[in-house]
Amino acid sequence: MNIKDLFNLKGKTAIVTGGGRGLGEQIALAYAEAGANVVVCSRNVDACEEVSERLEKLGVRSLALQCNVSSYDDIQNVVQKTVEEFGTIDILVNNSGASWVAPALEMEIDKWDRIMDINLKGVFLFSQAVGKVMVKQGSGKIINVASITGFGGQDPKITDSISYSTSKGAVINFTKDLAVKLAPYNVHVNAIAPGFFPTKMTKAGLDYVGEKILERTPAGRFGSDFDMKGPALFLASKASDYVFGHVLAVDGGTIAQVI
Repeated sequence: MNIKDLFNLKGKTAIVTGGGRGLGEQIALAYAEAGANVVVCSRNVDACEEVSERLEKLGVRSLALQCNVSSYDDIQNVVQKTVEEFGTIDILVNNSGASWVAPALEMEIDKWDRIMDINLKGVFLFSQAVGKVMVKQGSGKIINVASITGFGGQDPKITDSISYSTSKGAVINFTKDLAVKLAPYNVHVNAIAPGFFPTKMTKAGLDYVGEKILERTPAGRFGSDFDMKGPALFLASKASDYVFGHVLAVDGGTIAQVI
């Protein structure tokens, strides 16, 4: 197969949660540029509508939908409307996420529950709903956005958010387990573990500890507004058809370091 065909998403349909800004917007743009129709959803539907308009200018079809990923009913609505509009779902990117900074011994339970609902429960609910569609059609790509913080303990001087790192660690193992269970149905489940990208969610933290983070990043820079495009396209395309349960770190070499 020609290499261009391996990365071509023409005729495919993707759902990108948290697609109204940040990494979700970058991933949605990559898929549209590769020819896919894209549904972007988040709690901020206005931001999603702005992104959707940009995507349609690339010659693809797009929907912007409101969705709280911790809500079963919201997720069912997104899945139903996507199938009604496009007939199928070929790609799901579980990108929506939230964080809460607090010392581990002072973390409030309601904040812990909120992070787990968005970062973990949402991934499960969306993967379950879309997975049923993909198993029925005999193909699909599910891509979970984890984080390098999910690989182990974090220096509280850099990242003092035990709920976030715990939820992302769980997403990593969820990815591997679901990959094993769905591989016989030709449904690929993989994950991307980003390092530090300047986004709305990370801006405050990077303003405060950005220099320390760069000192620990071999590439010496943060992620750009295109660094997520290639990895996300690879895992969504035929180019990754023999990849199951992989967690791809996109982090400037951070976790490659021994110390």
